[in-house]
Amino acid sequence: MGDGLTVLGIETSCDETAVAVVSERPVPTIRANLIRSQLVEHAPYGGVVPEIAARAHLDHLDDLVARALAEADCDLSDLDGVAAASGPGLIGGLIVGSTVAKGLAWASGKPFLAVNHLEAHALAVRLAQPVAFPYLLLLASGGHSQLLVCTGIGRHRQLGTSRDDAAGEAFDKTAKLLGLGYPGGPAIAQAALSGNPRRFPLPRPLKGRPGCDFSFSGLKTAVRQAVAAAGELDAELTADLAAAVEMAICDTLVDRTANALRWFRQHHPEGTTLVAAGGVAANTRLRARLAVLAAEMGLDFVAPPPVLCTDNGAMIAWAGLERLRRGLTDALDAPVRPRWPLDPSDDGAAARPAGRPT
Repeated sequence: MGDGLTVLGIETSCDETAVAVVSERPVPTIRANLIRSQLVEHAPYGGVVPEIAARAHLDHLDDLVARALAEADCDLSDLDGVAAASGPGLIGGLIVGSTVAKGLAWASGKPFLAVNHLEAHALAVRLAQPVAFPYLLLLASGGHSQLLVCTGIGRHRQLGTSRDDAAGEAFDKTAKLLGLGYPGGPAIAQAALSGNPRRFPLPRPLKGRPGCDFSFSGLKTAVRQAVAAAGELDAELTADLAAAVEMAICDTLVDRTANALRWFRQHHPEGTTLVAAGGVAANTRLRARLAVLAAEMGLDFVAPPPVLCTDNGAMIAWAGLERLRRGLTDALDAPVRPRWPLDPSDDGAAARPAGRPT
C-alpha cells in the first residue's frame, strides 16, 4: 500500500452498513468506500427500527469487508489498524460493527480503534482537505444538532445542542407529515425546488435569542397544524410546505451558528474556518447560507463532499487513522457506548459551563 498508515473503518451506528479503507499518503486517499443503505427495510415504518437495523448489519457486514479489501487491493496484513464506530448510536448495530472490527484486529494482530461516530463526522472534512485546528463545527444530522469548537483529536467543546429534536429528525418527521417518505432531508429538498417558502409562516424556534442551542419540536407541531388546516394536500401545497420547512430549518441553523461564530472569533482569533458536517450539511441551501455567513465574519467555509456528510465508513477509517497517528489505540474489550458526547462535560441536562455562550 506504500508509505503511511492505512486503516479499515466500519460504520454500523444506525441504518447504513458501511466499510472503507483509507490511506494517508501521498495525500489522504479513499481506497474503498462501500455503503449498503437500509432504506428499503425501514421505509415502511417512516424511521429506523433498531432490531431490523442490527440484523441487516449482521447479514451484510462480512461481505462488505471482503469487497472493500478487494477494491483497495489489500489484505488484512497490509492494514495498520481496524476502526469501528463504537458510539453513539443504536446499541445493536454498534455491537455488530465493533465485534467484527475487533475480530479482524485480533486475527491480524493490528491495533483496534474505537471511534466516536460524532468525532468521525467532525474530522471528515480533514479527509477531504487540510483544515487546521481550531475550527467551529456545525454538526447537523438525524440524531444530533450541535455547535462545537474542535481544537484537536479528542478535544471538542460544545457551545450548543438541541433541546429536543435534531435538525435531521425535524426533516424526517415533517417529510412524513407531508407524505414525502424517508429519509426526509433529500425528500424535502427535492419537493422544495418548485415551492414558495413564504406561503406558510413557520416558526424559527430560538431565532434571535442569545446562546447556541437549538429547538425544532415547535416547527414539527406547526407543520402538523398546517397540514390539518389544509385538508387534502395537492402537489402545490406540498411543495410550498416543503420549501417553508427547508427555509425554516436553514434560518434556525444559520442564526444559532452566527452566535457561535461571534464567540469563536472572540475566544479563538487564530481560527479561520467554519465547518459543517453530518447528513443535513449535504443540503445545498444550507451550504450556500453558511458560506455567506462565514464570509461576512471573515472566515472560510468548508464542508465535506456530500458522500462524506452522511454516515460512511471512510470517515470512521479516517478518524481511526488520526487517532492511530497519535498512538490512541483501544483494547479489544473496549465497550460500545450508545451515548458518547464529544464534550465530556456535557451531561445532557446541566447548564452551560462558564465561558460558553449564554
